[in-house]
Amino acid sequence: MDHLSRLTDGAPWFVGWGTLALINAALAQGKNRSGLLWFLLSLLFGPLATLLLVLLPKVRGTLF
Repeated sequence: MDHLSRLTDGAPWFVGWGTLALINAALAQGKNRSGLLWFLLSLLFGPLATLLLVLLPKVRGTLF
């Protein structure tokens, strides 16, 4: 039972990190950027990826 309690101690932290990654993916798609790429970057860099994504301008669509 001791092993199970150690595994679940970090669970809220992982849930929050994963939620942030999903939010960043949606934010990236809203800025015409790759949601999958930003999801993966957010899993690695977390709030730093969020800050970068917020500061980056929206990608303009091409005419062709």
